[in-house]
Amino acid sequence: MSVTIKDVANKANVSIATVSRILNHKPGYSPETERKVLSIIEELGYYPNGLARG
Repeated sequence: MSVTIKDVANKANVSIATVSRILNHKPGYSPETERKVLSIIEELGYYPNGLARG
């Protein structure tokens, strides 16, 4: 089973919206949160689902 944005948000203890904002380079989060989320994304091997984005 693939890793979802919800899995990343749960592990980082942030909202799905925060993970989405970080992935889309939108404002609304601290640099510390960005580092934590990006680290977890790398750790879990998350990548956006192309079909879900379309």
